[in-house]
Amino acid sequence: MRIGILTGGGDVPGLNPCIKAVVNRANDAGIEVIGIRRGWAGLLYYNPDDPESASEWVQPLTKADVRTIDRYGGTHLHTSRTNPQKVREKDMPEFLKGRFEFSGEKKTADCTPHVLRVLEHLGIDTLVPIGGDDTLSYAVRMHREGVRVIAIPKTMDNDVFGTDYCIGFSTAVTRSVDFLNALRTPTGSHERIAVIELFGRNSGETALISAYLADVDRAVISEVPFDVEKLARFLVEDRKRNPSNYSICVISEGASMIGGQVVEYGQEDAYGHRKLGGIGMITGEAIKKITGIDIVYQQLSYLMRAGAPDSLDRMVAICYGNLAVDQLLQGHSGRMVALQNGQYTTVPVDTCVQGVKRVDVEELYDTENYRPRVKHPLGKPMFLY
Repeated sequence: MRIGILTGGGDVPGLNPCIKAVVNRANDAGIEVIGIRRGWAGLLYYNPDDPESASEWVQPLTKADVRTIDRYGGTHLHTSRTNPQKVREKDMPEFLKGRFEFSGEKKTADCTPHVLRVLEHLGIDTLVPIGGDDTLSYAVRMHREGVRVIAIPKTMDNDVFGTDYCIGFSTAVTRSVDFLNALRTPTGSHERIAVIELFGRNSGETALISAYLADVDRAVISEVPFDVEKLARFLVEDRKRNPSNYSICVISEGASMIGGQVVEYGQEDAYGHRKLGGIGMITGEAIKKITGIDIVYQQLSYLMRAGAPDSLDRMVAICYGNLAVDQLLQGHSGRMVALQNGQYTTVPVDTCVQGVKRVDVEELYDTENYRPRVKHPLGKPMFLY
């Protein structure tokens, strides 16, 4: 057996401990591991007829190679949002031009036959992709093409369907709570209203849990469109009640006003997503116009996924990595490692494309007052989900 391991999509703290766990457990079992660089791009851009360029896209991984990588964040293998089954003409590797037809409204080509050729050339019979639902959707394609696959879910948004927990979520919440509390200083000193925007795409879980733990005044999440005039009124009342004369609102980047749209910009990526962000600034400007009170606006954005993982993300990352290799050693394939009801388990790899994971609004959110509200903590998992 020869394992190919890759990381795709946005980086999160915890990827390197996971890579290290896979390599160590596999090497102990006598299995060779090949690191695929830059996510699925490593397999798309690898040219079997140009061995001199191989090191740019793949690298052998031994215990010595990964000995220290768990001490820092990000991903040792680098990452991308490449989707080999939907390659635009501008992204087509030079050596593949003319070999694949572009079709469909967006004029993309399916280069999966090339990816399969590369895997065969490298002698990789097993893939361990670490990613969110986009990256893992191509892992499902690989599984359907007959490649052995054990997938590992990661995303700071915690929105991969089929698992209660994804690598990166705990650290993102930890960072957010720290920054939310730190921003009380300038907001209180200037007696303003703070509008703090958090990553999370179309899931409001990161914003909701961070707001809940930091005990901010109001939280606006992606799942519930909001009335900005009502929100402004609440924040003015919150400010008056605060002896330091300030208030704080957390807002998810995927939030939208009633009758409005999610704020997106830029070109679609290979998975059909445009960049999100800016709703916090728009909301802050609206609140200032309504109230006349100056605003502190801050996007936490990449700070949420920066730096080394916290202890919980280390724990989950290492356990996921070990569990993935154990599944392979037992002859299993087409699985995704997961946490469900507080226990490590596995689910079919295509589970991740069978639904969407969003905040349970009824149980966890007060839609009238724009606040976290945990109705029934008894029996809920640690992260509420």
